Amino acid sequence: MMLKGPVAANPDAWVAGLEGWTRELVETLRAGVCAVEGLTEVIKWGHLVYLSNGPALLIRAEDERIVFGFWRGQRLREIEPRLKPGGLYEMASVILRRGETMEPERVVALTRAAVALNADIGDPTRILKKKERTP
Repeated sequence: MMLKGPVAANPDAWVAGLEGWTRELVETLRAGVCAVEGLTEVIKWGHLVYLSNGPALLIRAEDERIVFGFWRGQRLREIEPRLKPGGLYEMASVILRRGETMEPERVVALTRAAVALNADIGDPTRILKKKERTP
């Protein structure tokens, strides 16, 4: 899968490098995410990553889809049943294709829940590293 977004110096430049439906959808998701306090938005691994006591969520633009992923997304399935588990750190993602969307209220609810989980439990990447070191 090829990334649509170019390598960018900052999140605004990354979004500006998108076109068409992917840009519109990313802008909608990003607006909801950025409405929640306590997040730092960065470009990491070629996409938007939102940090709050460690990574909390991401927005990745690909040619045919947008991935809206959460490090502890498996705990958020009551808010968004489309979250599909995959990867480490209890990751789960919603895959959105042309013509699909997510209600802004749901984006905000997911983001708030992701921030709260990291506040309550800690950085998901550090927790896994500690488990790996335990004999």
